[in-house]
Amino acid sequence: MRIAMIVGHFPLLSETFVINQIVGLLRRGHEVDIYTRRLGEQSKLHPEVVAYDLLKSTYLLPGKPATLLGYLKCTAKTLLRQSLVDPLRLPRLIRVFWGSEGSLEDRLRVAQATVGKAPYDIVHCQFGTLGELGMTFRAVNRGKLIVSFRGHDISQYVQERGESVYNNLFSTVDLCLTNCVFFQQRLLAMGCPAGQLKVLYSGLNPKQFPFQARHFPEDGRVRIALTGRLVEKKGIPDAIWAVAQVAKTYPNLEFNIIGEGEQRPLLEALIQQLGMQEQIHLLGQKNQMEIVEILSGSHLFLAPSVTAADGNQDAPVNVLKEAMAMGLPVISTWHGGIPELVQEGISGFLVPERDLGALAERLHDLIQHPQRWPEMGRAGRSFVEQVFDLETLNDELVRHYQKLLWEDALDVLTDPTPQPSA
Repeated sequence: MRIAMIVGHFPLLSETFVINQIVGLLRRGHEVDIYTRRLGEQSKLHPEVVAYDLLKSTYLLPGKPATLLGYLKCTAKTLLRQSLVDPLRLPRLIRVFWGSEGSLEDRLRVAQATVGKAPYDIVHCQFGTLGELGMTFRAVNRGKLIVSFRGHDISQYVQERGESVYNNLFSTVDLCLTNCVFFQQRLLAMGCPAGQLKVLYSGLNPKQFPFQARHFPEDGRVRIALTGRLVEKKGIPDAIWAVAQVAKTYPNLEFNIIGEGEQRPLLEALIQQLGMQEQIHLLGQKNQMEIVEILSGSHLFLAPSVTAADGNQDAPVNVLKEAMAMGLPVISTWHGGIPELVQEGISGFLVPERDLGALAERLHDLIQHPQRWPEMGRAGRSFVEQVFDLETLNDELVRHYQKLLWEDALDVLTDPTPQPSA
């Protein structure tokens, strides 16, 4: 299959789920082109972006022409190039410019970016916010349209734009995927047809996250980790406060926070205010190998996600899966899709959002009872292997693609109506 993957920002270390799906498709013999609105930071790349040379097949969608004259010039140039490269496709492109799928600017951007490209079998948008762009892409390049809903697009974005924001998309999309049952229920309530909606969890390769049973350290220094963007929904101030509270009775702690984001100044001020500079460290952004090394030396993992003021919520958090795969007991919250990942009292603990006392109490309890760590770690690893194995989930993704194409082929075979030419 030829697949166009539509993303907003690529590559991003915080979106390993996109890279995992792309690499999985390539390893199964499919062709993948990546179309992005913005190019990501390239000083720290995910190893598989390098190993599979993904930047070579990444195409930046052109910017919006500044003037009407600029738009007309770009349109004429695009049509001329298309007539020279593939004149048989030119009538379709002209019809697209006169159509109604998406804005004129998006139609031009997509046409410019795909001149000379063979049609795609699948157009896959990695967030619901890219659905309109995907509709434009399908109009220009054909293919079945799939849209994945992953978090902010079904929480924050809906709160900002209203419950009807995806009505047009729901009426035309071939398949919607979402990464947890929690968001599936929300999409159904918004009017997404049940027959066009499937849950497909984001997976990981457990082999890349080596398991080790956790035991109380010989030096008595308990090392706690948290990985995530420094943004409100990750609940990092709550984690800092809880660690500071526990440190009053068990001061031999080290808390390492991996990630970057807009809350860094706030977190730095809070750490200083609590007098925890020696014990709590903001390590900044790290690549996967560096994260694995830090988690290998840790004993417990925190992920106290909260619903942000703008409505943003989390699915089952990928960094939690990584920590659980490596045998870390975890403490998280009754939030979004997280209860579909963390089994309360088995692989870790869940506390109510923003309940600082409960968070500190659970952390203190785990430190006081290290004999539970190995058992919780093994339970977490087992659950991740059973439910979130990347190879199994990538096979499932391919089956979703193939099912759409088989249904389309069957319709053609059983429909006596002559099919229009390109």
